[in-house]
Amino acid sequence: MTVSQGTSASKAVAGSPYARLFRIPGAKAFCVSGAVARLPISMMSLGIVLALNHLYDNWTIAGTMSATYVFALSCVTPFYARLFDRFGQRRVGRTALAVQVAAMLAFAFAALFRVPIPLLFALAIVMGLTQFSFGALVRTRWAYALRGVADGESLLNTAYAMEAAIDEVVFILGPILAAWLATSVHPVSQLFVPTVACGVGGAVFFALKSTQPPAMVESVEVRPAVTEVDGAKDGKTAAGDGNADRLSLGTLRRQGAKPRSVLLYGGVLPLLIVFVVFNMSFTAFDVSITASIKSMGLERFLGLQLAMFAVGSCAGAMVFGSRRPKGSHWRHMVMFLCLLTVGYVGFRLVMDNLVLLGLVEVLSGLVVSPLFTTGNLIVKDLVPPESLTEGLSWVTTAGTVGTSIGSSAAGVVLDASGPHVGMFLPALFTACAVPLALLGWALARRR
Repeated sequence: MTVSQGTSASKAVAGSPYARLFRIPGAKAFCVSGAVARLPISMMSLGIVLALNHLYDNWTIAGTMSATYVFALSCVTPFYARLFDRFGQRRVGRTALAVQVAAMLAFAFAALFRVPIPLLFALAIVMGLTQFSFGALVRTRWAYALRGVADGESLLNTAYAMEAAIDEVVFILGPILAAWLATSVHPVSQLFVPTVACGVGGAVFFALKSTQPPAMVESVEVRPAVTEVDGAKDGKTAAGDGNADRLSLGTLRRQGAKPRSVLLYGGVLPLLIVFVVFNMSFTAFDVSITASIKSMGLERFLGLQLAMFAVGSCAGAMVFGSRRPKGSHWRHMVMFLCLLTVGYVGFRLVMDNLVLLGLVEVLSGLVVSPLFTTGNLIVKDLVPPESLTEGLSWVTTAGTVGTSIGSSAAGVVLDASGPHVGMFLPALFTACAVPLALLGWALARRR
């Protein structure tokens, strides 16, 4: 009886998709280090606002500088991703990471010593221009690690869902940590902590050779051997020239025909437009609920209220990752968008009762991470493997652009009509994304 129970438990563990993921050699290392390196995405923007408002006592300058940083970041993310795909994560990443950390430190020290505002704006732009997406790099490694694995498509769904959950955890903990550092340690300390996390996590991530995908530049690529899964041995990196990992101008000049832009693949542009439109809903909700809670005089509950949405999204990611969804990813996206629209309508109906609103936020958040996961899986289906990082980075960029537009639109509506009208915007934006997703589905089927 005991032996039977032990055997059943062993099979249950073996059958867990998350357990199977972390039995892949090197998976834990690149997943954890990539998560640590992602901390700046949830801390730097808010950290700029907190630091600048405290040091210069000006919300307008603080908000504008944060928006400038985010805009600069969104402009260059796909460019970096294209370099990673063409020349390899390690070769590009070591140089890019060093420049990024240097720019972040320069901005943090400049804020600490209260340099003139124009110079600080310039440093914020430079800092934004050095940022790249660790989330896209990690997801590309998962796709490479799961190549040729039995049931690899289902496991990739699990991996992407788990990464969405990690994103949510980062976005829950990052703002809390930034606010605590700014108020309890030093007004600029929240700029240094993500810099250190990015440097340490990034250095470990790029040091992991065995799990990095092959680059498009074959003549200088040091390819890792194929890694087997579930009890297999680690692959050894092929021997090669000690300078093979270096990126130089000579390497760029020797490169032949440029790869095709991922934007030219059928279905990619509609997907990016969908991500721009429905991501507008998130910041529209954030701004509207902030104005609503402020009008109630309950600002102390704002962080908790916003966290409810992220908690639901994190739970949804873990549940979605443990399932094997059948059918088209586009169909799943349309379904999730419809459910999210209904949830936003619920937000408007119960917005004056914060307890009910929190409950509806958790329930509606269950589809948010699955929605992002499905978008990443669609990109994986639409673009070739050698351009996957670029494709995933365009999704991130589209989301960033959408959140910027959403906050601006919500601000205009709030100034004109108030929070009760502003709370209609999230449902409106998400509903507009549904026909765009249907169009993308039709184009993908035609392709």
